[in-house]
Amino acid sequence: MAAGEACSGGWGESARAPCAFSPCGRRLLALSGPDGRLRVWDAPSSRLHREYAPSARLSAACTCLAWAPPAVKEGPQRKKRKSEAVEAGEQLDLLAIGTAVGSILLYSTVKGDLQSKLDGGHDNKINCIRWHQDNGCLYSCSEDKHIVEWNSQTCKVKCKWKGDNSSVSSLCISPDGKMLLSAGRTIKLWDLETKEVYRHFTGHATAVSSLMFTTVRPPNENQPFDGITGLYFLSGAVHDRLLSVWQIRSDRKEKNAVMSFTVTDEPIFIDLTVSESKEEPVKLAVVCRDGQLHLFEHILNGYCKKPLTSNCAIQIATPGNDSDSTPKPVPILAAAFCSDKQSLMIVYGNTLQPIIERVSLTTTESHVCLVRDIQKTLTLKMEMAVTKVKTPVVNSEAKVLVPGVPGHSAAIKPQSSGTKKAKNKKKPGGKEASIEDRLGAMDIDAMKVKTQGGLPQTDSFAVLLVQGLESNDPDILNKVLQTRKEALVKNTVARIPVHAVIPLLHELTKRLQGHPYSASQMVRWLKCIFTIHASYLSTLPDLVPQLGMLYQLMESRVKTLQKLSRLHGKLYLLITQVAALEKIQDVSDVNQTAKLVYEEESSEEGSEDEMIADKDSDDNWEEDEEKEEQSEEQEMAVDKEINGDSDLDPENESEEE
Repeated sequence: MAAGEACSGGWGESARAPCAFSPCGRRLLALSGPDGRLRVWDAPSSRLHREYAPSARLSAACTCLAWAPPAVKEGPQRKKRKSEAVEAGEQLDLLAIGTAVGSILLYSTVKGDLQSKLDGGHDNKINCIRWHQDNGCLYSCSEDKHIVEWNSQTCKVKCKWKGDNSSVSSLCISPDGKMLLSAGRTIKLWDLETKEVYRHFTGHATAVSSLMFTTVRPPNENQPFDGITGLYFLSGAVHDRLLSVWQIRSDRKEKNAVMSFTVTDEPIFIDLTVSESKEEPVKLAVVCRDGQLHLFEHILNGYCKKPLTSNCAIQIATPGNDSDSTPKPVPILAAAFCSDKQSLMIVYGNTLQPIIERVSLTTTESHVCLVRDIQKTLTLKMEMAVTKVKTPVVNSEAKVLVPGVPGHSAAIKPQSSGTKKAKNKKKPGGKEASIEDRLGAMDIDAMKVKTQGGLPQTDSFAVLLVQGLESNDPDILNKVLQTRKEALVKNTVARIPVHAVIPLLHELTKRLQGHPYSASQMVRWLKCIFTIHASYLSTLPDLVPQLGMLYQLMESRVKTLQKLSRLHGKLYLLITQVAALEKIQDVSDVNQTAKLVYEEESSEEGSEDEMIADKDSDDNWEEDEEKEEQSEEQEMAVDKEINGDSDLDPENESEEE
């Protein structure tokens, strides 16, 4: 019995593409490439078996894959004949595809088309999918912290519960089908009947990316077995070079790993042979991010303090051609044990055109380097694949329409360097030119049309932009997105198909987080997208999560705008004042000598005369006052005499009495 899985945690730009071998015989390999397409390869012949392009492959990328066990049926079917039953048993059918938007697609490799879609259980990226080996149920975990149990027959949610306080990154079902392992950073063992935690384990410092049971029977076979106690399971984590082995004990005290395996880099794909007895060792194949394959073989018999190193490390390299004799390493993408447990299926090369090879494990060396000529192998495969295809012989002046933007065309180069055939001239007796002559004249005129100044046309920019988004080629994207012409940007956005709008927004969001100069250029593209494709964006039901990161980024930058404006004003005042002071200092000193001086006659003598004049005026003022008093007295006396009221002598007064 063998089991394999690609590490499900932390898929990013630098991580490998999701891949999974079929459970029976490792006959098929499902591989999701960077272009969003799912390809199913026939492992023995390394030929493409099926290819499926989801409609939303660019906005909802594939995050994980899981083959259904052979016992899972598609639903109620008629009773088949014996020949049909044998054929159906040999063919693997359902493949579950987890997406970045929280939906699960069930793809039928027999029909070559999508069979059903499981939606409504998660609202964030699917991290891991596991099939139940008996009842056909499907279990999934997501970034939304929940675990969902699906009914694959009705495509409905049977149960949903919270698996962790953070995202749940990996799942594994116990051999008896009654327990479920889940992991974020800590590992929990759930009872599937009650949905309660049965055991807790310490886990890893980072998110757990893989969980796998390594045994189906406990080491001590004399004691009664409840289906879970005494079993071992393996776990690997993101950015962790240690694979930990845990044992499920009857007591709850032991929560740490009993042993560990060490590798050279973070594991990206793990496959193992399950130990079915106490004496049978566990064989482990680990593919690391550095492209190496490590093989382990160990009997699990309790605690081991020291980390175990690999028994054999396998690398693949090119032989080196005449111009460059230095061999170049070839990355290993995945590896799985065959049914005989003595050979491996190794996948190497690139994800778009992988090479699958069966390798025997008879060597006893600690390090093996396999020399493979990838270019020659791919050339042979391509020649075998196109033997029945005939290339049509066409005229060198023919005009061929290329798939993409309407109106984009390319001229076919002549296959042989021959002299051009002379055009049919109009016969003397003919009244009009032939259709061939007319078409030829139209093609010649079209070929002579050139863009002014040799600049690229808008339709070619739109084609390049779509190709760069699908292949994630940074060179193409930089060439297109770094243009500064407003008209070219506007026309390019107007000509791209609507299915490329969301991937373009994601690419612009990623570039906005970079250098401020690059961000200023990306704003031009954002403005054109929101202006031209506003009607399309308003029809998307998941527009808010699609533009969530962009909204948060813009909101965080707008919050600091007021503070930056105040700082800009203060700095502007300081700079202007400093510039004004420097300008004043640079001006030469002005000659302050007066050309004309006017002086008033004011000296000490004049001041003394003024003081004397003031004293004289004061004396004259007093004399005038005395004279005025004397004149008033005289006038009063004259008045009394006239009126006879003058004062009488005292003697006269007495006589009158």
